[in-house]
Amino acid sequence: MAEKRQDSGFTVTDRRLFTGDGELRSDVREEQETPKPAIPSAAQPAATETNSQAAKSVTPFPADENASAEQIMPPPPTAAEQNAQADAYRKSSQDLDSRVELSGRSAKEFEMTFERFLASLYMTAMLQLGLMHQQGEQPRLDIIGARQTIDTLTLLAEKTKGNLTPTEQTFLQNSLYEVRMAYVEVTNTLSRPPQPGAATGTSGR
Repeated sequence: MAEKRQDSGFTVTDRRLFTGDGELRSDVREEQETPKPAIPSAAQPAATETNSQAAKSVTPFPADENASAEQIMPPPPTAAEQNAQADAYRKSSQDLDSRVELSGRSAKEFEMTFERFLASLYMTAMLQLGLMHQQGEQPRLDIIGARQTIDTLTLLAEKTKGNLTPTEQTFLQNSLYEVRMAYVEVTNTLSRPPQPGAATGTSGR
């Protein structure tokens, strides 16, 4: 059988590895024994360098899964970039505050303080423990999420030690105490075996 056949402008190439007798075709054997080296063009080095630079800028994560956090993290923005971004953010916030004031409300209502941040974490933990719920909704239990929120408060307490005002410190400690106590109560309730008659609402005799 011919390897190539010209028919209606199309070239048909025989890609079979073996002949009809079951022997390896001679042309396939030659290709395997003497592979042709690729000849790089003059434009390839520049393209390779450009692709390498693009990969570094787009993909900050190294291929090595055991790399340390310092190797994984991209370089921080320069001081000039941070200042420019902070100025742009400040201007946008001032424009928003102006629109809020024009609506008859005070922009102070939306100002984020440390106490409000702690209060949002406290409320989130209580919602996840099913002890609070949004109006018109049923309580939902998310014990894993509650633990993560409590761990977040614990992390804040450790990282901000010595940098809080007495009021902030008291607020944080009280919030931590209450959510930890609520977590223990909920998990203890979940681990208790069901009481006799609990399914029917009647006590056993």
